[in-house]
Amino acid sequence: MTMVVRIEDSWREALAPEFDKPYFEGLVRSLHEEKAAGRVIYPPGPRIFRAFELTPLPEVKAVILGQDPYHGPGQAMGLCFSVPQGVQAPPSLRNIFREIETDLSISMSGNTDLEPWARQGVLLLNAVLTVRSGEPTSHSGLGWQQFTDAVIRTVSQRCPGTVFMLWGNYARSKRELIDTSSCHVLEAAHPSPLARGAFFGCRHFSKCNALLSAEGKTPINWQL
Repeated sequence: MTMVVRIEDSWREALAPEFDKPYFEGLVRSLHEEKAAGRVIYPPGPRIFRAFELTPLPEVKAVILGQDPYHGPGQAMGLCFSVPQGVQAPPSLRNIFREIETDLSISMSGNTDLEPWARQGVLLLNAVLTVRSGEPTSHSGLGWQQFTDAVIRTVSQRCPGTVFMLWGNYARSKRELIDTSSCHVLEAAHPSPLARGAFFGCRHFSKCNALLSAEGKTPINWQL
């Protein structure tokens, strides 16, 4: 069974061994079976690997890690926390913008599409890349985590100086995959309202830029 993996060439080369492993073949089979059964899966097929298309491996400077895609219609677009322009910002994204405004003393425009961050080298990676409509975490058992764990290890090995921004216990559990002798790790509570505001004050956006500057890299323009 085959799956057209729309992924940028540098990622295709780096992750080639993963595509041939049994878990990935099983993952593809499960997706085909769900679609054949009439299940609606988000994001749309061409956008499953969107984060990789927009942020080639040699250009990765920072990583923001989410858990799985939004499960409502018209929301998931292959970039963690991002929704298409014109779609109402989910609560976590609103809190991210609020922290940016406080941290950097800037005003966000209301643009909910985070593609400009991705094009500057921010890998907006969900640990699980697909979800069944209306059923959060429904694809957490398909094998995506094995694939994205390989992505995290690859970035850690090939992109020294990368800043990993880990929000919430799930993301923070991935710290063990990162070589902290060559990469930077920033940890905070999840931006979800369920964290009762614990995310606020983390100042990860200014801290990320300070670390990138110290590495001789261009800081991220977080303003949208």
